[in-house]
Amino acid sequence: MITFTDVTKTYADGTMALEGINFDVKEGELFTLIGPSGCGKTTTMKMINRLIEPTEGTILIHNKPINEYNIHELRWNIGYVLQEIALFPHMTIEENISVVPEMKKWKRKDLSKRIDELMDMVGLDPEKHRKRKPSELSGGQQQRVGVIRALAADPDIILMDEPFSALDPISREQLQKDIRDLQQKIQKTIVFVTHDMDEAMALGDRVCLMKEGKIVQLDTPQNLILKPANDFVKDFIGERKSPWQTAVDVIMDQTRSQIYTESDWNSSAILKVGTYALQDEQGEYAGLIHEGERVDAPAIENSSTLKKAMDIFEEQPYPILPVIKENQLIGTISYKDIALYLKSQVKEQNGVMNT
Repeated sequence: MITFTDVTKTYADGTMALEGINFDVKEGELFTLIGPSGCGKTTTMKMINRLIEPTEGTILIHNKPINEYNIHELRWNIGYVLQEIALFPHMTIEENISVVPEMKKWKRKDLSKRIDELMDMVGLDPEKHRKRKPSELSGGQQQRVGVIRALAADPDIILMDEPFSALDPISREQLQKDIRDLQQKIQKTIVFVTHDMDEAMALGDRVCLMKEGKIVQLDTPQNLILKPANDFVKDFIGERKSPWQTAVDVIMDQTRSQIYTESDWNSSAILKVGTYALQDEQGEYAGLIHEGERVDAPAIENSSTLKKAMDIFEEQPYPILPVIKENQLIGTISYKDIALYLKSQVKEQNGVMNT
């Protein structure tokens, strides 16, 4: 979808912002860029819509060099969400959302339907908010409008440049959840820049950790925590909050040893003792088998925190629960897994304190 090959950026004063950057962003992926101030993450993102041009190397979108696209068409097909929100204060909410679709000559009827659809999608009542000005909305509501304005013309790619950093912690956490939920519905390719490691790990399918213009490690959140490439990664990950905030997929069982298909259940191929997760022919979660009985147990989203997972476990009598991502059954997690992980983190912290 997006490919960087040997991309370098050197400014006129000799400052090298990026050096030999190589990576691919997959179609439909939420890709987070993270690193210390001045590491090059925002420069990297701004190259995708040509707000900054590389000194060397190539950037492709759909296997075509971005400098071969008409620059206006390129940008019309890339949504952009900024930290500053940057809504036009003199325009109503519907006028703000309409800017790019109108440039692309959308029909008024189609655009009106699109505005209603997007506002509903992020929990803003169109009847109540369409005619309001940005100043009449809270910061969180304005940022939601910023997100759906970027989506309005149905672009293939969304760039998000620290969009939640100016918000209070409660609004920020809610918007992170909203973006995860929204991504499951819209399946856009999103490049998300943040300075907050917890945000990067919670949102990203993959996380690109940068330092001094270079990529230090590009990996899944799980591998960044469990298999850090070097001490810099360890230290950066170490800035995370309580281990309770660790994502479920960091410690879940991916061996699928406790997952069976519905055909296994129908053919009595499942043991009558123990607890197992079922998946249907499409790989979606289809229920839990507990001591030979099929039960309707809740599934845990892979991006949920261990704290949230533990809250769910406390309301259930089952020793394991399924873990899903975009409705697909990807593993299981047990109460014991969580307890052992938390215990290991306490030991590690105590070991550091005692050295």
